Amino acid sequence: MPLRHKSAQKRARQTPKRTTYNRHYKARIKTVIKNVLSTKAKDKAETELKKAVQLIDRAAVKGIIHKNNAANKKSRLVRYVNNLS
Repeated sequence: MPLRHKSAQKRARQTPKRTTYNRHYKARIKTVIKNVLSTKAKDKAETELKKAVQLIDRAAVKGIIHKNNAANKKSRLVRYVNNLS
């Protein structure tokens, strides 16, 4: 049964595109987090941390992840990097 309202038809077109984009962005976030956590050298971890924080902040601003979720992710990464020797 086709959607009746124009707005519902437009939403049906937009949602898959947005879902794909958001999934791609979240995958990138997971990758940069993994890059930070897999690094054992502090100087290398700090450069990876900078990249991760930029990407996480951008995702929060765009509404892909919640701002508190972004803050939790960044906090966890900063604690990890600060505990490296």
